[in-house]
Amino acid sequence: MDATASTTANAPAGTRARSRLDGLDGIRGLAALFVVLHHCRLLSFPGFPADTGPWWASWLLYGHFAVVLFIALSGFSLAVSPARSGWRLGGVRRFAQRRAWRILPPYWAALAFSLLVAWLAVPQPGEAVPTGKSVVVFGLLLQDVFGSPSPNGALWSIAIEAQLYLVFPLLLLMVRRLGAWVMVALVAVVVVAVGVLAPLVPAVGLLMRLTPQFAVLFAAGVLAAGVVRARVRAPLHWLAALAGAPVLVLIAVRGSTWTVFNLFWVDLALAPAAALLLAAVAQGRPRPLVRLLDTRPVRTLGSFSYSLYLVHAPIVVALAHFVVSPHVAPGVGRLLVLLAVAVPASVLFARGFAAVFELPFQRHRSGPALRAALREWWARRGQSRYGRLGRRAPSSPEPVEEPPAATS
Repeated sequence: MDATASTTANAPAGTRARSRLDGLDGIRGLAALFVVLHHCRLLSFPGFPADTGPWWASWLLYGHFAVVLFIALSGFSLAVSPARSGWRLGGVRRFAQRRAWRILPPYWAALAFSLLVAWLAVPQPGEAVPTGKSVVVFGLLLQDVFGSPSPNGALWSIAIEAQLYLVFPLLLLMVRRLGAWVMVALVAVVVVAVGVLAPLVPAVGLLMRLTPQFAVLFAAGVLAAGVVRARVRAPLHWLAALAGAPVLVLIAVRGSTWTVFNLFWVDLALAPAAALLLAAVAQGRPRPLVRLLDTRPVRTLGSFSYSLYLVHAPIVVALAHFVVSPHVAPGVGRLLVLLAVAVPASVLFARGFAAVFELPFQRHRSGPALRAALREWWARRGQSRYGRLGRRAPSSPEPVEEPPAATS
């Protein structure tokens, strides 16, 4: 799941600042944080998907729905720039290169980190120690196609995200030729047919490994991006609440076990609400929510939410295994301690990780641009070091060493 796909991913550099949509970074940040809380909840009470914890912590069982929102947001974010330019992508090859540049470096770095934790410290709960097959399968983003021990419980959705990128140009072509509503309807018909036939036809049932309902969520996000072309007068935030309320009531009534075993249909039912919510926030409504999402702490969290999503699982599992579980029994106490320890640790580590493996690739959109920025940074560092050394009083008759010629 590329939680941080920019709403201006295909826009010219000069238009990125003014075309930023308030609130979307905040949604990414809070959704990623919710996934971290969800994994803390799973490690504190046994029996998932059964709800064996207190009622006030039941909502933490549903971290899957943060990924639902991520997928819809991904379709929305990628479609904003094409929607502003007649639903044209600006080149499939250029789009593929930019998506690969954006998601693969932090993903591969997170995969390496996850493998090291699983090999040297503790594997993921319920998983064997990763093998060479795990390295190949996860490295090629095929973990939803081929089974292998997982080094990181959060990486499953990134493969789905990458596969949706492959069909994104086709979705835009359908929008141009048939219209956005028809595009979503056709995708939904195919996906619903898969869901109906899966229990009856084994070959079709294999497609359920690909989480096909996410294609509808992604397409609904593309449809919602159409709000950037013309302001919609309808109260989209209220429509989102009306669309989502029956689904949430059903989840509350039927419980977590039923919900988890019926995620295919529940995810589909949430698609309209997710798309309407994104469209509403993009138009600045409801204003109190958008102001909250655009506060500096929440927006900052959103700026490295992709990294937080990628790296938090090994950190939470390791802290639970070595620090919390030996001293605190399963239950509310373990949950509270794990939240106090693992959440800040995950956020702090993710921010540092993003500074090295994510944000440079986000700010500099090509290899030459990144290399030029690194050379400039190294030159400034060398000049700063040279200046400090030059001002320092010599403590010995030896001359002060000048910086290398390449940095002067």
